[in-house]
Amino acid sequence: MKRWGNAEAMYARHLLPMLAAALMIAAAVTLFVVPKTNAPGAPPPAAATLTDVGSGTTSSRPKANFDNAAIISRESDGHFWTRADVQGTDVRFMVDTGASVVALTLNDAQRVGLKPAELVFDSEIRTAGGITMGAYVVLENVRIGRVEITEVRAMVLKDGLEQSLLGMSFLGELYAYEFKGDTMIIRQ
Repeated sequence: MKRWGNAEAMYARHLLPMLAAALMIAAAVTLFVVPKTNAPGAPPPAAATLTDVGSGTTSSRPKANFDNAAIISRESDGHFWTRADVQGTDVRFMVDTGASVVALTLNDAQRVGLKPAELVFDSEIRTAGGITMGAYVVLENVRIGRVEITEVRAMVLKDGLEQSLLGMSFLGELYAYEFKGDTMIIRQ
């Protein structure tokens, strides 16, 4: 029987730990690196034109119903813009994955039936234009095509906001949203 030399013994001593490390790396890749559907690292805030996809019923809970989907296209300014039905009123939004809540301009808030005199502007908000005051509200529903979310947390800004923003209080309630080139797909 042949005895192992120093090289073979060293190789055998390190083989088991190397295999264990390889398995741990494979498990970590599967758990942490495989892309998630909700893509938190998606492209920066963007804007779009809406096209409906499929048909079906609506719900405010995230679920896997791909009949309830909409496609939003990137416009020439590089942003994704969409029109949404907010409490029965058409509102133009810029999609902003960096905004924690839906943000409405004072004008859009009035158009959807919110009365400025009844709003409590007690939250200090920093915008690109400086500091402004905001009022928290809950929107009955926000619908884009066949995708509808109810009881959407939002903020009305007194000033400093040029357009309403479709933020994470809407996007986070979706089953999924993803960016494919110049297209954003939202699914309920």
